[in-house]
Amino acid sequence: ELSVIHALRFHSRSFYRADAQSPAERWPALIAAVTDADGAVTGVQRTYLQRDGSAKAPLATPRKAMGVLVGNAARFGMVHDIMAVGEGIETVLSLQCLTPSMPMAAALSAQNLGAFQLPATLKRLYIAADRDEAGVSAAMHLRRRAAEHGVDAVIILPILKDFNDDLRQAGRVAMMDSLTAQIDPRDRATHFARR
Repeated sequence: ELSVIHALRFHSRSFYRADAQSPAERWPALIAAVTDADGAVTGVQRTYLQRDGSAKAPLATPRKAMGVLVGNAARFGMVHDIMAVGEGIETVLSLQCLTPSMPMAAALSAQNLGAFQLPATLKRLYIAADRDEAGVSAAMHLRRRAAEHGVDAVIILPILKDFNDDLRQAGRVAMMDSLTAQIDPRDRATHFARR
């Protein structure tokens, strides 16, 4: 089972270069393994952090990825018949704070969300869309693809721009109330954290 601990690593002095002409720098970074549906690593995403780890680094491009990302994702938990997928790692992990036993995947961008490869055993998919044009469009595209494969797909929307904003700004109770109205009652009973 690929848990949060298995999918993420921290590097205190990860290599960063804005472009080929810029000098090399070292920044703390959260490093996420990107895997395919079979669990094979296809790439990594680095999220550079401020020196104290309190937020993303003040860089023009605080995230950099390499490898094969399209269709793949940073995965948290073993998928059987139900899962949730969203764009960013922070978004997905914020959602998992309230649904800790639900397997999740972060597709790493809106474009990649629309191209996410559905696991063969999947029956129900929650698509955590960012509340913007790109996020909703990608979620709708993935929902159509899921339906073609016989998967019941439900788009869930945050109160604010994304579920990380919901958790940090709207708060846990407001986020739980919003999700309660969007998640199937069977899944709430199985996967929701206690209030």
